[in-house]
Amino acid sequence: MYGRIAAALLCGLIGISPVAAHDSGKAAKVTLVYDHVLPNVPGKSMRGVLVEYGPGGSSEGHTHPSSAFIYATVLEGAIRSQVNDGPVKVYKAGESFSEYPGDRHGVSANASDDKPARLLAVFVVDTNQKELTFPLKD
Repeated sequence: MYGRIAAALLCGLIGISPVAAHDSGKAAKVTLVYDHVLPNVPGKSMRGVLVEYGPGGSSEGHTHPSSAFIYATVLEGAIRSQVNDGPVKVYKAGESFSEYPGDRHGVSANASDDKPARLLAVFVVDTNQKELTFPLKD
């Protein structure tokens, strides 16, 4: 797997920034692991993003591009998540959730204070879209 420096360089080159953590003082490590134009859907691409949280780590609330549909699967540990005004849910390894275009992801955090957590977020997004995450505005 990529080291922290390589991941940061890769994220910078493709316009994905590591999402800053709050409360824990730790940043989520965000790595683009797949980027492919969909040959049968003109103008759309599929991008896979690995998000790794250290113990107690969390991401700031955020949105994604208005063209993005996201399917996320927890690979390790457990993730607390809240989409729009829905309840905060905990997803464990092997469980998945979706985000639709325009959704607000208010909570995204490791559910554990002593174990890491990882999720794979698969985006179907406009091919020309560079940024995949935008901080929530107050």
